[in-house]
Amino acid sequence: MRTNGPLALIFHTIFVVIMLAPILVVCLVAFTPEGYLSLPTTSFSLRWFRTIANYPEFVRAFWVSLGLGALSSLVAVLFAVPAALAIARYSFRGRDTLAALFLSPLMIPHVVLGIAFLRFFTAIGIGGSFAGLLVAHVVVVFPFALRLTLAAATGMDRSIEMAAVSLGAGDWTLFRRVTLPLILPGVISGWALAFIQSFDDLTMTVFLATPGTETLPVRMFLYIQDNIDPLVTSVSASVIAITMTALILLDRFYGLDRVLAGKNDPGR
Repeated sequence: MRTNGPLALIFHTIFVVIMLAPILVVCLVAFTPEGYLSLPTTSFSLRWFRTIANYPEFVRAFWVSLGLGALSSLVAVLFAVPAALAIARYSFRGRDTLAALFLSPLMIPHVVLGIAFLRFFTAIGIGGSFAGLLVAHVVVVFPFALRLTLAAATGMDRSIEMAAVSLGAGDWTLFRRVTLPLILPGVISGWALAFIQSFDDLTMTVFLATPGTETLPVRMFLYIQDNIDPLVTSVSASVIAITMTALILLDRFYGLDRVLAGKNDPGR
């Protein structure tokens, strides 16, 4: 069994440090008692975490981001599952073109998408609405949900489905009891990745959000335009803590390794 040599370990260590350093700096600055961005600090304080309660617009924006991310990723997955099964199983004219069309939002800059959606939604009368924001996010996150679901559908063992059909399983029973459990890791991974993309999107959302539909990234962006204090770092640290808690719970109740590795037990 080959092991990494000293140079590989040094390289991996440097890479991990570079990746984690900005996150650690943000979290450390969030605990400063000063009224300005300060690191290192003489002491640690929860002052800026308590300050979040004085800005309900941050809390409201968090719930908007959470609801928008969950709903847009769910809708994206509902469309991704049949699309992935059709592309993976059937050979038809225009299949590659259709797949490229589904993945095309990945190739368009989000600034361009934001301006295009703004003009289109304004023209049809849903500009500034949550419905318009939802449609835009579904379009943007759909390729992420499709790619992982398609990977699971492509690698699925069709002989298990054939065995179920030979035993008399109908279409709905086949999908619910056999096909869906087999592709479930890809579906869950696609939903999670789509949710992260939706929750974190700023470049496109800033063109579409209104005071009633501001997401957390947009609210933070608007705040730092007029203020230079550690409040935004405390909000970021809180989001990081919530994300880590969600991953721990996912690993506890489902098994994060199964989601990431794409393994699943159909009989579970």
